[in-house]
Amino acid sequence: MDNAAVLALFDRELREQAPPDGPGARVERVGAVVRLTGPAHGWNGVVWSALTPAGADAAIAGQIAYFTGLGREFEWKLYGHDLPVDLGRRLVAAGFTPGPVETLMVGEVGEVGALTLGTEPPEGVRIVPVTDRAGVDLVADVHERAFGADASRLRRELYGRLTAGTDVVVLAMAGDEPVSAARMELVPDTSFAGLWGGGTVPGWRGRGVYRALVAHRARVAAERGYRYLQVDASDESRPILERLGFHPLTTTTPYEHPGGTPGRAAAP
Repeated sequence: MDNAAVLALFDRELREQAPPDGPGARVERVGAVVRLTGPAHGWNGVVWSALTPAGADAAIAGQIAYFTGLGREFEWKLYGHDLPVDLGRRLVAAGFTPGPVETLMVGEVGEVGALTLGTEPPEGVRIVPVTDRAGVDLVADVHERAFGADASRLRRELYGRLTAGTDVVVLAMAGDEPVSAARMELVPDTSFAGLWGGGTVPGWRGRGVYRALVAHRARVAAERGYRYLQVDASDESRPILERLGFHPLTTTTPYEHPGGTPGRAAAP
């Protein structure tokens, strides 16, 4: 895989020309910034920018003012190759808080793909599709057990995504117990499907469940005609993905801003 060419394609299709990512979302280009505005329970933020040192601070201030006016917290999704090189420092100075650094990884699927798609779940575990509210509730339960975080926002978002048909959501079941869950975003009119939300409950980690969910979604993506899979990988998942054939292309860091969220102070 030509990593530089694939990264340029990713930047163009999923960032500079980003489509709306779900029901009620819209994409706007304002100067050298592309932002996505979604429902209050959805994702809001900046997906692409082409800033110069002279104009970066004003562009940052403009996005803060915009999302503060909407009463929304938002994220500036910064990639390792974005310019100017000190953009992360400028975001922090403007009131953003950086999250964990992850690795943008891409794997090629289809007839010419190099991903290992034959991985099956461990004995006693089956992978089932999520198609209704009851399934979404099980996904939310897995999320809360896997990450120790409230999943009410995820539950509302997944309801909308399933209705719109933009996502493939799957559960790994051990008997009647949900032990892992993940989703895949099918980005229309692009070469990419995105892997998101993979989480496994304690006690089932290290048994190959996560790897099997990745392989399952890769097969579905190939069947749907997508050429590439992309994922923002944590340090824990990166080695697994590399063994499956994914390539690291750059880093990605979420910079979060409270915007106009009630009860949280916004930066001036």
